Amino acid sequence: MAGAMHRLLLLPTLLLCSLLLLVPTTTADATSCPSNANYTRGSAFQANLDALLSSLPAAAAASSSGFAENTTGATAPNQVYGLGQCRADVNASVCRTCLDALVQGMTGAAMCSFHDSDECLLRYSNASFFGELDATLLYVMWSPYNSTDPEEFTARLNALMANLTTKAAYGSPTMFAVGSVAAPAPPAVNIYGMAQCTRDLDGDDCSQCLINAVNYIPNCCSRKQGGRVIARSCSIRFEVYRFYNAQAAEAAMSPASAPAGAGGGSSNGSKHTARTALLVSIPVAVTLLLVVLLLVAVYLCKRNRKPQEHVKIASTRHADDEEMRSSESLLYDLSTLRAATDNFSEENKLGEGGFGPVYKGALQNGQDIAVKRLSATSQQGQLEMKNEVFLLAKLQHRNLVRLLGCCIEEHERILVYEFLTNNSLDKILFGKLLADPARQQELTWGQRHKIIEGIGRGLLYLHEDSRLTIIHRDLKASNILLDVNMNPKISDSAWRSCSASTPAWETRAALLELNVFSYGVLVLEIVTGRRKTFTHASGPSEDLLTYVWRHWSHGRVQPLLEGCPAEGRRPQEILRCVHVGLLCVQEDPQLQPGMASVVVMLNSRSITLPAPAAPAFAAAVGPRAFAVTGNAQGAVRGDDREDPRVGSREHSVNDVSVSVVEPR
Repeated sequence: MAGAMHRLLLLPTLLLCSLLLLVPTTTADATSCPSNANYTRGSAFQANLDALLSSLPAAAAASSSGFAENTTGATAPNQVYGLGQCRADVNASVCRTCLDALVQGMTGAAMCSFHDSDECLLRYSNASFFGELDATLLYVMWSPYNSTDPEEFTARLNALMANLTTKAAYGSPTMFAVGSVAAPAPPAVNIYGMAQCTRDLDGDDCSQCLINAVNYIPNCCSRKQGGRVIARSCSIRFEVYRFYNAQAAEAAMSPASAPAGAGGGSSNGSKHTARTALLVSIPVAVTLLLVVLLLVAVYLCKRNRKPQEHVKIASTRHADDEEMRSSESLLYDLSTLRAATDNFSEENKLGEGGFGPVYKGALQNGQDIAVKRLSATSQQGQLEMKNEVFLLAKLQHRNLVRLLGCCIEEHERILVYEFLTNNSLDKILFGKLLADPARQQELTWGQRHKIIEGIGRGLLYLHEDSRLTIIHRDLKASNILLDVNMNPKISDSAWRSCSASTPAWETRAALLELNVFSYGVLVLEIVTGRRKTFTHASGPSEDLLTYVWRHWSHGRVQPLLEGCPAEGRRPQEILRCVHVGLLCVQEDPQLQPGMASVVVMLNSRSITLPAPAAPAFAAAVGPRAFAVTGNAQGAVRGDDREDPRVGSREHSVNDVSVSVVEPR
């Protein structure tokens, strides 16, 4: 008991020391810039800079997001561009104090500079940098204390930072994310992390910057209990104690959150200020109320004048249909869809899915649409339609097919989607099997890699970043559609939300693992250009997982590359995708990575991937060593003898040259 009390009393001291003794090492001067020019004291540039620095702290603190950017000066070279940003979990008072301190601490006469503290950052330059990614690492800091179990700590840290990277880039309106992973058991400790970008970036640039920062952790902070990596456009931090305001951070990460922090730290304003605010706010509120009432009146008048513009529900047989009528913006007239598809003519038919045929249509405004006509007598089709309308209407992601609306009229149940020019992935990917080899060659390796990454991002959104946890029950090449730029979009009506009503044998974890497995199969299909079950030229059919695992475990790389066109082929990238695909299809679900880890693996070339175990349903081929080396002879494999359990003896020459060592 005394020992336990001693440890409890010692813990706060250690945490405080960890915070105070962070050891910095500078990879680039915190005030360094692309330009090394200095301004002249008393010049027009200094006057513009002083004006900028006097306004940025107040503007950022007054902003609901804690962010402000501004430009002072009329013309170059005396214009100054500046940006101020506070951490999203601090209030306005702390934000203002932090930025003021950075301004007051500035020395020198550099024409561009970057300054950072724990709670805010400030940057200015004589050239515009707004919206431009700068992932240059400026400095790093780490705790002097090592983790007790480095391998276990690193595994949990990698998973946490991968999740925070995705949330900050694509799931947070403030490009700020915090989170934690619990300790599995003593003496392990909880890990708390943060990832944030400057809010002038787009999601992809933010993701790239954060991934670059996370990849630097092994170089600075390996085995450490805490660390920070700071770049101009982003920063990350992890500790074994909570260093952020959890409640404020949660509000800042929520898309529906109210503006936080505006004036939250100031309670001593004068009566005059309060009276002025009241006098201003009352007229504004009254004006807004009048505008809202006017808009409602106009809407009601137009609806009464044109009652036929909305969809008529001809039958009240299906009580569930009434629920759909609340979203009139999603509803189409049956006559409109008949005209768009030439009365559902065979010439406009694109194909037929499990719940009905799909037609191409064109609306009067010229917009192309895809129309899925469900069977009126199919109860399963009606339920599936309801499922899609209310789930897909809430899902917004560039790698998901967008649902435009539906029609519930007479006996028709129809879904309306955006139309994608290049149809489904399987019709291009398996062109050789469909007597159209020219189509298969359309997919360069660059396009295939973009498709693999896009599908991964779409699944990650469904699993972790959407309002509900969504499972795709039929992930395959025919349910991946391609737009005019070959960007993938996950399609079909096989969506399912995980909730308390999910049967015990369909637990959330099991369904997610099923999605990861299906994604792994799809990755291997895209890389090799072969279906999950395919037929050799000599006649016999084979399972794709068995085929890939046999060549992989024996170190034969060339057969895995032959499915991609030779032009533009990148062997290192292809083999990494095969590696990730095999990790996803491992027979033991506990070994499968989550989609957050998969996305990071695909985007990061510096992370060493674990060796995959045998996939489910793969034929036994025996253990073989497989190492990728950097010598001129290319990849070297172990014993070239076939396992006697695999059948006929095969020998293949590997002439692929790669340069990155990836131990397995």
